[in-house]
Amino acid sequence: MSHLSPDKSPPRWLLRRLDQVAIAGLSLFALAAMGAFWLAHSGHRGRLIEIDRADPLKIEFLVDVNQADWPEITTLPDVGETLAKRIVDDRRQRGPFASIDDLQRVRGIGPKTFERMRPYVRTITPESAVVRK
Repeated sequence: MSHLSPDKSPPRWLLRRLDQVAIAGLSLFALAAMGAFWLAHSGHRGRLIEIDRADPLKIEFLVDVNQADWPEITTLPDVGETLAKRIVDDRRQRGPFASIDDLQRVRGIGPKTFERMRPYVRTITPESAVVRK
């Protein structure tokens, strides 16, 4: 005698057999694609990035004192809001700085402050301020 009675049918699966085959095929394709990507990007060599041994990156930034507004100028060493506003006011009154050394004309920038700022400052004169002969 069978466990199933003639009036009961076998349990129905959530997906039809054809749907199961399609999902299995797509899964195998995705797995093969990931393996190909891994091989293409030298995964088989085992070259991992060891973050603790990686060389640190050096970040440099320069502030153009002829273009920057006072909030950007405050990012310079030893330059607070007051001094940054003085730099902007001096630039408006006397015109753009022709060289980095011209920053010393601003009240509050002495030799020590100037030397600490020097590596982070550049001057680019806008073309509208250039006098052509």
